[in-house]
Amino acid sequence: MTSKLFAFIDTETTGLDFTRHELIEIGLVLARAEDNGAFTVVEEWDVKIKPLHIENADPISLKVNKYDPSTFGDAIPLAEAMAMLSKKTDGAIMVGHNVAHDFAFLATAFSQTSIENKMHYHKLDTVSIAYAKLRDQNDIDRYSLYALCQYFGIENANAHSALSDARTTFELYKKLMAV
Repeated sequence: MTSKLFAFIDTETTGLDFTRHELIEIGLVLARAEDNGAFTVVEEWDVKIKPLHIENADPISLKVNKYDPSTFGDAIPLAEAMAMLSKKTDGAIMVGHNVAHDFAFLATAFSQTSIENKMHYHKLDTVSIAYAKLRDQNDIDRYSLYALCQYFGIENANAHSALSDARTTFELYKKLMAV
């Protein structure tokens, strides 16, 4: 995977069910893997998306991701956000913490907007990688982003905001690859 692009992505949503809840934020750290094993950050990007059916939101999810309508004045329509994401991540491998959750929302959004998902078909999940590499360690028994950040000494200054969690996932991935 010489000089391959990796798209470290995190999403914030109005709930956990991708069939009825909405994307409200996408965070992206786009990084290139170099021959020497290092990564070069190509771009960081964060976008807030206007929810169309906030009335269907799970109040607990909104509390966790600190949703405040007053901070969504610059939010853009879903189709615009997905078009931008598609262009930025063309050919990149998606990496996420519990990637299935984020990808389910993204796949639904790509489908709803008829915008092509141009990411590579492979996806990497830092939960699975952490379990595979750390399961025999006696000092870790949880694989949440929070628990793994504590284990590796990674600071997540603004947990449950998409860009902060994408940055944290990027740092976690690098730590896991060094194990």
